[in-house]
Amino acid sequence: MRVVILAGGLGTRLAEETCVRPKPMVELGGRPMLWHIMQLYAYHALREFYVALGYKGDDIKRYFLDYHHAHTHGTLSVDLATGRVKTDPKEVESWRVHLVDTGHGTNTGGRVRRLREWLERETVMVTYGDGVSDIDIGGLLAFHRAQGRIATVTAVRPPARYGGLVFDGDLVRRFTEKPQAGEGWINGGFLVFEPAIFDYLEDDKSSLESNALERLAADRQLAAYRHEGFWHCMDTLRDKNLLERLWEQNQAPWAVWNGQRSGT
Repeated sequence: MRVVILAGGLGTRLAEETCVRPKPMVELGGRPMLWHIMQLYAYHALREFYVALGYKGDDIKRYFLDYHHAHTHGTLSVDLATGRVKTDPKEVESWRVHLVDTGHGTNTGGRVRRLREWLERETVMVTYGDGVSDIDIGGLLAFHRAQGRIATVTAVRPPARYGGLVFDGDLVRRFTEKPQAGEGWINGGFLVFEPAIFDYLEDDKSSLESNALERLAADRQLAAYRHEGFWHCMDTLRDKNLLERLWEQNQAPWAVWNGQRSGT
């Protein structure tokens, strides 16, 4: 099964980082957010990706063009006299990555629509390039198939915007940053679509959210997979710093591929 990652937006709320790189290339633990998302899918045996490019898409292309040399060689020796390069190869991810220009100003639904020639014959996973989760991708797919609808959206509870207080009587025992808030459900990405999704995408201006998903809901063709676990979107510098801290402390719940599941 193929996975589409929407990676073309401007990321204006994270301007401190996105003025120089596309949002999916903002790093956590020295690796782009995009890599973290792909690792999650690969952990669930989905290793063919279509990355829908837009803003600063060339930066993402360069990353993957250089990926093999940057990440497989522990030692690099260069003979300056002859120009010969000797490398010590190491294991690298067995992914197949298609980098598709989908337009600078194209909306989210329009980006999916531009991939139709590759995706219109089978079920496809779609997500955004700025959110991480410990979601069970296999469970999501099984749920989608059981519902028999055109689309499934993963419903998540949004992270708390503010830290919490833990009391001991009238005293504050400690501060805490709650990873989840009981404030209702939102679209957390991690979508599953059948080919009929393209009937709901009219042109480049189509919004995946306010056009396609709302019409699917009205037609009773949109199922909701409720994910009670960890989910966090990297919208702001505060979000980025929180996720970076979790990674550095070896407490990143989304990193299921290397056992970082304790979280906060």
